[in-house]
Amino acid sequence: MKVLTFGEIMLRLKSPGMERFFQSPVLEATFGGGEANVAVSLANYGMDAAYLTVLPDNAIADACVGELRRFGVDTSRILRGKGRMGIYYLETGASQRASKVVYDREYASIALAKPGDIDWDKAFEGVEWFHITGITPAISESAMQLSLESVKEAKKRGITVSCDLNYRKNLWKYGKSAPEVMCELAKYVDVAIANEEDCQKSLGVTVDVHVEGGELDRAKYQELSKKVLEAYPNMKLIAITLRESHSADWNGWAACLNDGKQFYVSKKYEIRDIVDRVGGGDSFAGGLIYGLNHYEDKQAALEFAVAASCLKHTIPGDFNRVTVDEVEKLAGGDGSGRVQR
Repeated sequence: MKVLTFGEIMLRLKSPGMERFFQSPVLEATFGGGEANVAVSLANYGMDAAYLTVLPDNAIADACVGELRRFGVDTSRILRGKGRMGIYYLETGASQRASKVVYDREYASIALAKPGDIDWDKAFEGVEWFHITGITPAISESAMQLSLESVKEAKKRGITVSCDLNYRKNLWKYGKSAPEVMCELAKYVDVAIANEEDCQKSLGVTVDVHVEGGELDRAKYQELSKKVLEAYPNMKLIAITLRESHSADWNGWAACLNDGKQFYVSKKYEIRDIVDRVGGGDSFAGGLIYGLNHYEDKQAALEFAVAASCLKHTIPGDFNRVTVDEVEKLAGGDGSGRVQR
C-alpha cells in the first residue's frame, strides 16, 4: 500500500540539552513537521511512504529532501516554489518547566501555495491512503484552501483519508477559526486522530474533560469519541491519545479508539525521564496507520501505535527512529530497557 502525507516540513533549531534559548550560542539544526514525521515512521516500518510539500529552491531545502530520502521516503512529489522554509525553535523543558516552541513560518513556500498549484492526478498516482493534519490549514488562507482541495480530490479517487486534528492556537491568525475550517475538512476524513483539546478546539465537540493533565476518566473519552462519530457519519473511526502530564519529563501515555461498534483502550505507559516529546503525536499517527493496515484486530493496531509513540519519547528530534520489531517487543510487554546483545 502506498501512503501519501501532505504538509509543511520545517528547519528545527533547538537549544542544546535542557538549556534555555541562547544560554549557549548554539542551536542544533534538524528537520521536522507533522506529516513528514508520519512519512518517516511509515518508511521505517517498511511501508511505501511518499511525502508532498512545497519547498523553496535552495540548499537548505535540498538538505531537507536528502534527509527524508535517507529514511526511504519517496520525495518525488515534492514541489519547489517561491517563499522560504519555515523554522521552529525548540527549548526543551524539564521537571516543572514546560518546553517552549517559537514558530517562524510566515511566507513559507507551503503557506504561499494555493489551489491549482498541485497536479492531484500526479500526486495521488498509486496512492491508497492519504494523511493530512490540522496544522496545514492553520498556516494561511491559501494553505487552508489547498488542504480542503486535497481531501476532496482524495475522496474523489476513493483514497482512505486520515487526519490528525492537531490544534495549534498560535497558528490560526488569518481570520478563520479552527472549527470554521476543520468542521468542513472532517467531512472527508475516514480515520481521525486527536487529543481531547483537538476535539474541543478544532471540531467544537466537548465533554467535561480537563486538558491540563492529572488522572484521566476514560468513560469521558468514550463519550467524546462517540460525539465526534455521530457528528461525522462518514468517519469510520477516531483514535484519541490520553496524556497525563505530571511534569515536563514524566507523562502517563495511553490511547483509545472508537469505530462506532466497539471502544478500545490501550495499556498505559508511565514515561519518565522524557528525552523529547515533540513528534509524539505524529509517531502515534504513523503507528496507527501501520497497525490498521497490518493487524486484523483494532486492539493490536492501537497497542502498536501507543508503543511506537512511547518509544518516540526516548529519541531526540522529530523523527521516530524505531523498527516494527522494537515496537512489537514493547507492545508485547518487554519494556525492561535491558541491553540487547
